[in-house]
Amino acid sequence: MAKISKEKQTALDWVEANEKMISRFDKTIWGYAEPAWREYKSAAAYCKLLEEEGFKVVRGTGGMPTAFLATFGEGKPVLATYAEYDAVPGTSQKSVPRQEARDGLNRWAAGHTDPHSALGTTALAGVLAAKEAMVKHGLDGTLKIFGEPAEKVCGSKPVHAAWGYFDDHDASICYHPSGVNTALYETQMGAYWSVVFTFECLEPEKWFRPVGPMKVGGHAGGRCPAALDAICLMYTTTKYTKEAMLPHGAYWTLNEYVMVAGQCTSDNLPPRIGQIQYSWRTPTLGMAEQIYKVLENNARHVAEIAFCKLSIRWVTKTRVGLPNNVMTEITYANHEIVGAPKYGEKAKRFGREIQKNLGLNPMESPFTEACQRLITPKDYEAEQRATLEPWQMHFGADDYVDYTWHSPSVRVFTAKAVLKTPEPGYVYPHWASNAMAGYPETIDPMIFAGGKVIGATLVDLFTKPGELARGRKEFEERTGGGIRGSKWVGPLLPKDFKAPVDMRWPEYITTARGEEWWLPTPIS
Repeated sequence: MAKISKEKQTALDWVEANEKMISRFDKTIWGYAEPAWREYKSAAAYCKLLEEEGFKVVRGTGGMPTAFLATFGEGKPVLATYAEYDAVPGTSQKSVPRQEARDGLNRWAAGHTDPHSALGTTALAGVLAAKEAMVKHGLDGTLKIFGEPAEKVCGSKPVHAAWGYFDDHDASICYHPSGVNTALYETQMGAYWSVVFTFECLEPEKWFRPVGPMKVGGHAGGRCPAALDAICLMYTTTKYTKEAMLPHGAYWTLNEYVMVAGQCTSDNLPPRIGQIQYSWRTPTLGMAEQIYKVLENNARHVAEIAFCKLSIRWVTKTRVGLPNNVMTEITYANHEIVGAPKYGEKAKRFGREIQKNLGLNPMESPFTEACQRLITPKDYEAEQRATLEPWQMHFGADDYVDYTWHSPSVRVFTAKAVLKTPEPGYVYPHWASNAMAGYPETIDPMIFAGGKVIGATLVDLFTKPGELARGRKEFEERTGGGIRGSKWVGPLLPKDFKAPVDMRWPEYITTARGEEWWLPTPIS
């Protein structure tokens, strides 16, 4: 193993010295459990802490109220990473070894799943560790950490990219919790596009005219299909045409969410407005475009049938990931220094309690080997490629990909505690993983390991200009000359794109009844 520099040792020591603070901050964000575009308390907590640590913080970047940019230092190199902190509606869970929603909330309130609470805290720990090394050893350069809201709809990073926030980066680190400890190599993640179709019935009175002796009487008059029927027609039409969108093969998904579906307090009036969101994941941009063409065609015809006006609003469009193997190698070398997370007896007892409460035989060692060891990027690549088509170089989707087109970037993972399956094909319910995401003993080791890897890698990039230059050389080769090079793919959203923060996203609300999820807690 290579000798650890004094600068890097400072970063590693900082994480160990501040484990209690890091753990408390993570549990705070986990407890807020705020969903996409509505992470008010979470973003405020990050901004407050970063300002206390000496960072210059700009709130509301990209026109997004819960986004931010915190900067420390000045000059080159400019190194960036980000925090995410949005939770997922419908996954409310306490940090207990049984299924139980958080107190006083509808069971369909939000909860942290991946968890993004720990994602952001890990990046924060790495940045603060690197900042300590900068201060103690007089390192030159600029450290940036973005607050990236609404990752579950891949919302903010494409906006920041379109607005030009990433153009001055010299390198970026893109972190995510996982079940493995590694970094991506040649195979990266794919595209995520999302759009909302709005159907409005503007002039329903023009639909029906009495014929002959027929008369309109009270609630018995004919009415146009209107917005609710438009939503139903869009939903079913797209289900019928989904099979014909693309050839079978390769990984792609298409899912929908009804945001608004007319009114429910006047049965005799045609529903005036309906909104349906579609989101899809593809390994290529061409596939993403083909899906949209079918969706738009469906929407236009449905609007005509239902006597509605159609309007279209994009939520997001991401690119696909651009590899940088030099950055992967630099980062994984620090994985080898730090080692894999270690889960102690208290964590194992929690895992056994979950297994017991699910009617399983508790295991002496309840966690997978994969979450407790390293796997080299090339070996992980081989495992991934075994499930992909030979031509397919992207899988799934994540908006980190928009960072990769602006500087040499790495996609790095450390592992949360993952329960072993009792038999092939067994799938644990989501609540089990969500509960462990809020229990310090089953999530903190991942955070501490990831914080060390990120902090150490940032220090390498500050102190080893030759390594940074190697990463830059690869980036320019892959893009045909860097940003705006011959092979570069620019942001897919326009420069003046306005994020859809005003739409009817699920959220916590305060009324005369108190604070509650947007679906009130049932009296029963």
